[in-house]
Amino acid sequence: MKVRYRARAIADLEKIYLYLAPRSPSGADNVLRSIHAAIADLAVHPHSAERTSEPDIRVKVLGRYRYKIFYAAIEPETLEIIHIRHSARRPWAAQ
Repeated sequence: MKVRYRARAIADLEKIYLYLAPRSPSGADNVLRSIHAAIADLAVHPHSAERTSEPDIRVKVLGRYRYKIFYAAIEPETLEIIHIRHSARRPWAAQ
């Protein structure tokens, strides 16, 4: 499946890195590597993650780092990454 990122998801990845890198450069790399690995897995198994209250949006939670990846399987062969956020933040409502 082809993976497409919304502008918000790209900004989320940048913010995650900019927040973590000064505290732990290797930790920031590990978190981003884990997020990208999870997205690659979703591209192979797009319906494996939990559904949200929005019918077309699913969420995968990265257990170790507690980040949530919100995405939609759109068109026949496209996975769209919508938003990435830490689970400690208040709940996100899709717009």
